[in-house]
Amino acid sequence: MNKRMDALNFALENEHKEYEFYMANARRTKNFAGKNMFKQIASEEKEHYEILQKLHDKWEKQKKWPETVPLKVKKSLAGSILQSMAGKKSARIKGNEDDLKAIRTAIDFEARGVDLYTKLEKGSTDPKEKAFFGLIADIERAHFLSLRDTEEFLTDPVSWYQNNEKTLLDGA
Repeated sequence: MNKRMDALNFALENEHKEYEFYMANARRTKNFAGKNMFKQIASEEKEHYEILQKLHDKWEKQKKWPETVPLKVKKSLAGSILQSMAGKKSARIKGNEDDLKAIRTAIDFEARGVDLYTKLEKGSTDPKEKAFFGLIADIERAHFLSLRDTEEFLTDPVSWYQNNEKTLLDGA
């Protein structure tokens, strides 16, 4: 119990730090796609924090996995951000080194989040607890993949558009 509560405390701290990081980078970047991606993930991390806080409070009181915490987490919309940017001139502003550094830092955050929540999922015997941490791990994985996509978008927008719009270069 204590080990899992410590992990939950760490997860809360982690979600809060990630939220602050994403909001700071959303304010800083001039790249419209990056700004929208950071805002979307910040919003999702805030939701995770709020749910984890409710879970923490009830778990601490009851000394067991609570029966009544609303444990539904919205699916990540981060992956749709770049798709919605396709064709917009403002999205074609190439990312700068600060943007890339932030994206790469975020990729690392999300990879560690996937590891943490996967460990919590595997360490659980309660089916609801296992399912909850599995869901959070999946969302962090979706963030990770969206950020990797954003990294490609910022470093090589032309290739990103070709790969994502499935254009054929057959010379015809």
